[in-house]
Amino acid sequence: MRMPLQLLEIYAPEKFLDMEEMKDLFPVVSFWTVGFDEEKKLTRVLVETNDSEKILDYLERLPGKKDTYQVMLLPVRTYLPREEKEEQPSEEEDNEEKDLQRASRHELYTAVEESGYMSMSYMWFILFSSIVATAGIIKNSPAIVIGAMVIAPIIGPVTAVSFASVLGDFKLMKKALRTALFGIGVPVLVATAFGFFFEPPIYSDEFLSRTDIQLVDVAVALASGAAGALSFVKRNEGALVGVMVSVALLPPAVVFGMVLGTGDLAGALVPFILLMVNVDSILLSAILVFWLTGIKPVNWQDLQKAHISRKLSLLFISIISAILITAIVFINLV
Repeated sequence: MRMPLQLLEIYAPEKFLDMEEMKDLFPVVSFWTVGFDEEKKLTRVLVETNDSEKILDYLERLPGKKDTYQVMLLPVRTYLPREEKEEQPSEEEDNEEKDLQRASRHELYTAVEESGYMSMSYMWFILFSSIVATAGIIKNSPAIVIGAMVIAPIIGPVTAVSFASVLGDFKLMKKALRTALFGIGVPVLVATAFGFFFEPPIYSDEFLSRTDIQLVDVAVALASGAAGALSFVKRNEGALVGVMVSVALLPPAVVFGMVLGTGDLAGALVPFILLMVNVDSILLSAILVFWLTGIKPVNWQDLQKAHISRKLSLLFISIISAILITAIVFINLV
């Protein structure tokens, strides 16, 4: 059974790419070359999805300036004629099939960078989902609250922060962090405005459930964060919808804002800790998932920067996790 295929379109000078060398290094399914002009040509290379990242890394290592070549990676829905592998797969091939199949680092970077971008539509989605979540908690409607969590794109930029820390890409990290803070800050401000003018809905189970925290909430948040990162790695957007619901960043942010609006700082502590636990768990789980699935730069200098960034990020997040767990234990003992 053939793996999913992708098409690399490489526009480069005549002597930049040696297809005979590439065929010896990588399992190329097929390739075609078209001459555009005397200086450059277009080479289309059909490869299995699992091999595309290795080939892209190979192209990045070839000598030349950044503008020497351009590459596009395209999905292939079908390819004819279909070729069936009659021979039994070797033990090495069998082990490769058992490994976690993920999108290439280049695909993931594009997807994560888009998730970390604070567009106008992102701002509107955050604002509307904050209003919907506040209404759902007031009406004690789980359906409305779940709907708000689905339309709130908060988990994307938080995951992007983890991805950037694994690569040591501080430019992406700064942009994603700004977007994540906006996504968390808006629902807090909307709910704070409500809490300032109205009494918090203490009769609502949706409200009360976010004013209680247990250690099991940490385990749920860690698992949800790992699932969120895995959905990015697998490019499974359908699974990400379920993660948005399970990780629950929006409701504790709204409840925290409602209580904060009343001026009850002590009462706002538990929903704040719950919100921080969820954010911290997403960051920690995502860093571990990206790291363990082999997300890393190509160049030696970038590798060193990524190694330092990953270690410092894990250290900082682990310290925050320890503080939050200690606070949860203390709250439940009091």
